[in-house]
Amino acid sequence: MTGERHARSTSLPRFLRGTGPVRATVLSAAALAACASLAAGCGIVPGATGGSGDDPIIVMTWAPEDTAATNKPGMPAFARAYARWVNANGGLGGRKLTVLTCNDHNDTVNAAKCARRAVKEGAVAVVGSYSQHSESFLPALEGAGIPYIGGYGVTNAEFTSPLSYPVNGGQPALLAGLGKELAAVCGPVSLVRPDTIAGDALPAMLDAGLKAGGHDASADQLAPEDATEYSAQAEAALERATHDDGGKGCVVPALGDRTSTFMDSFRRNREDHPAVRTATVLGSVDQTVLNSTGGTSSPFEGAYVTGWYPVASDSRWDAMKKVISEQAFSDTRIDAADTGVQTTWIAYRVFQRVVESLGGGRVTADSVRGALDDGLEISTGGLTPTLRWGFSDKLAAIGYPRLVNADVTLQTVKQGRLAAAKAGFVDVTQTLENADVE
Repeated sequence: MTGERHARSTSLPRFLRGTGPVRATVLSAAALAACASLAAGCGIVPGATGGSGDDPIIVMTWAPEDTAATNKPGMPAFARAYARWVNANGGLGGRKLTVLTCNDHNDTVNAAKCARRAVKEGAVAVVGSYSQHSESFLPALEGAGIPYIGGYGVTNAEFTSPLSYPVNGGQPALLAGLGKELAAVCGPVSLVRPDTIAGDALPAMLDAGLKAGGHDASADQLAPEDATEYSAQAEAALERATHDDGGKGCVVPALGDRTSTFMDSFRRNREDHPAVRTATVLGSVDQTVLNSTGGTSSPFEGAYVTGWYPVASDSRWDAMKKVISEQAFSDTRIDAADTGVQTTWIAYRVFQRVVESLGGGRVTADSVRGALDDGLEISTGGLTPTLRWGFSDKLAAIGYPRLVNADVTLQTVKQGRLAAAKAGFVDVTQTLENADVE
């Protein structure tokens, strides 16, 4: 890891990167000060964004598409389908919903362009989006006072910016929950993660879970985000996860869309390490990946997988599936089992509840943000706990003051299919509070 990239691996100034109660207090004060600055000194004019009466409500959803790394085409595609469905059913509060979409191309320049377009076109929120480049898009949104609702949770800044309203616990919660489960069943654990800024935060979260279960820390194996094969990384991870006495170690690939590519290399190198098992997080594996890596003979068979939400077969997803069947049944980009699509659905549920709470008043970036900051509690139909954002939540002590949902679900791969391994959610707040974050 280069010094430059490590220095940029958090959106917080160095003087805010302490630990314990002092850090929590400083972060809370910083968030409050940032909000005051945004309202008074950063060019925000209450009511300047959006409109009233019969004007459409404008929002944006962005994600990378057609790139050599992680792609999430289902998120903007579902957002457009949601808008069609809402408008066919009377709109939001009687007003038409206009969804702008943007491709951030997995690079900083285009991420910034997407944010500037949201500002220029009068978006009152960015909803249900994915981007690894928060350092590029958040300044533009913060400068215009536009809330970022339900990002995918892929960057630290999504859990620190006072204008971010995450609906899940991101990779931190998934890896902490996974580590806690693996502590009891694995020997040495090897994490394979992207050599990126976002990837730099992952080892501490997995290790927090392992530590909670009395396990040693994982071995950290870096890998290129856009490689076409991972033989060297697979062999190194297998070696590190192999007990001297032949016991069962575990390899945890967390490479997003490139996980299936890694597993091709893993399968070829596994013959010399037959006892090593795998485990991972949703977003790095889904049913499509299981099918492509062998179905019932997949190296993921029997693996633990942590997710943010109930399994796709759960009846709590029926409302989302209704939107898909009515407005996007032939769109192959939209998969009800895709965590990006699921996150977008929940984010739009949040936005819809915010609009309803305004009771026919002006829907602007300022009024949307105000409703969220005033303690509005939002039910997602059991897909998450009730959501409510404060300026600084329980996990401020480790640098995540906006992380309000640390619940994860535990799933397992049985006969080539994802199935619930435990009923209900597991709250990993306490595990994350003990994470050793620099």
